[in-house]
Parts: sequence; structure tokens; C-alpha cells
Amino acid sequence: MAKIVFEGVTKAFPAKGGKNKEEFTALDSVDLEIQAGEFVVVVGPSGCGKSTLLDLLGGLSRPTSGRILLDGKPVTGPGLDRGIVFQQYALLPWRTALGNVEFGLEATGVPRRQRTDRAREFLELVGLTGFEDRHPHELSGGMRQRVAIARSLAYDPDVLLMDEPFAALDAQTRESLQDELRRIWQRTGKTVVFITHGIEEAVYLGQKVAVMTSRPGRIKEVVPISFGEARTAGLQGEDLRSSPEFARYRHEIWTLLHDEVARAQQLEKEEATV
Repeated sequence: MAKIVFEGVTKAFPAKGGKNKEEFTALDSVDLEIQAGEFVVVVGPSGCGKSTLLDLLGGLSRPTSGRILLDGKPVTGPGLDRGIVFQQYALLPWRTALGNVEFGLEATGVPRRQRTDRAREFLELVGLTGFEDRHPHELSGGMRQRVAIARSLAYDPDVLLMDEPFAALDAQTRESLQDELRRIWQRTGKTVVFITHGIEEAVYLGQKVAVMTSRPGRIKEVVPISFGEARTAGLQGEDLRSSPEFARYRHEIWTLLHDEVARAQQLEKEEATV
């Protein structure tokens, strides 16, 4: 049985401008299966409903029709079985890095001493040993995102949901955190659903890349990613990104996205003239 199943998921929002306006459909009949322990990346043009898809899986909103199953049970709201990392770090500025990681554990009733030990463990996991007592304003953007990842992992969710978590970072920091995230995923065995608009990021991170259509968003195709010999040879970082396999996957996904991006841009122009 798949870990996560989207069955005919549609999400519509009331249109702005009154009752006579048609609904705005963000997602239309999305079908997708994700196995336990998989790292699945979702890509698509701007406005295709990628973040809406993640919000539905996180239980932050409900589908208009269809259903989402997690371990065979319908998702009806947020739960501790899912950890969410957003593009904006959403750290509490008055708490230290350690205190921010402890925050989620407090809500689950973990005793204080255990909270501290577990928070230190996960800060070590994301490479922040020695920065436990720093406040967010004393940390770089990449470090803040590491704290956010540690906070989401600390209460041991089955599924990690990530909404363009590295988009605001510079290229060098972003690539460093991509390597870090792959290492954490391999060590923990979590199921990861990662949203991005970057094709290279999708190819580098994902075991599968789900390509979405322009609005209303549907799953156009799911592309399995396997570097096989390249991974066996120990290639990573720039070496892997420069490999022929990487170029082939990047071209395949860009080909799938090209028409969708053009449609999305045309739709934006049409809406701007209304």
C-alpha cells in the first residue's frame, strides 16, 4: 500500500469580485501515489497549484472533491505525522536555535530534559552543533533553514513536507543544503514531498519528479530519476550535475514543462487585460 495517495483531488476557491464570478480552480483531478521512504519532488509553472497541493497534504485546507490518504486513512487536518518546512523560516525570534527546535516538542508533551537532548541531537544532525544558543538574527539564512528542518524532524514525523525551502537562499548555500537534505533523508528514511520551481534542484534531489500542468494543476507525468552508475561512482554536487545522466533528465523535464510555462504566461496576460 502506498504511503500517500491523491485520488481525484480538486481544489477550487471562490473567485474575487462577487457571487456571479466563476470559481477559481487551482487543482483539477490530481492522482498521485507516493511510497514510504520516497523522495518525491513536484515541479510546475508559477501558479499551477504546487503549494496548494502541499497545503492539502498537510491538512491546512480541504479538497473541494476527491481525497488524500495517508497510510490508508483520509487526511482531515494537520497532524504530528507530517512536518512542514516553508520557504520563510517561521522561527520564533525570541528563542534560541535550541529553543526553536524544542518548541514543537513542548506541544507533544515531551519532558524538558528529553526535549533538550532531542533538540541537540537534531541540531547536530543538520550541522549546527555549537550554535544552540544563537538567536535567529544571529544566524545566516542557510542556518535558519537548518533550524527549521531540525524543528520539523525533532518530533519524528513520518512525512516531511517542504515548500520551496531553499528558494530565498544564494546558489552556493542552496546547493550545500541540497546535499545536507539528501544526507538527512538517507539517514532517517523519511518520506519527503518537496516543492520547487527549479528543474536542476528537482533532478538532483528527487527519486521521482512529478511534473504539473499549468493552471488548473494536474499531474502531467511522473519521471523516475535514477543515476545508477553515477551515484555508485560517488559523484555528487557539481560532478553529478555535470554528468550526461543529469543533463538528460533536466532536458526531459524541461521538455515536459515548456508548453505548460508558455500556457501559464499566456493566461497571466489574458487575466491582466480583464
